[in-house]
Amino acid sequence: MVVHDSEGEGEGEGDWLIGDGINDPNLPDTSGVYCLACLVEEDASVSGTADLQPGCAAYRDEPGLAWTIEPFRYEDDEG
Repeated sequence: MVVHDSEGEGEGEGDWLIGDGINDPNLPDTSGVYCLACLVEEDASVSGTADLQPGCAAYRDEPGLAWTIEPFRYEDDEG
């Protein structure tokens, strides 16, 4: 899962979040800050999400499959 967060100081200034889609990133010792280039070295297909628009997420069921792009909202956002 790759998310281009729409929250930020300016247009397109949102953070990028990458997760495995399985583990809860809110649990202790399950999140970290990593070099994006290093993640791409591990899985070059992550670079295929570089044009992801703010407020969108890319999902796939397993490495090697095509990315599915969808709008992204945090679960606790109202609306």
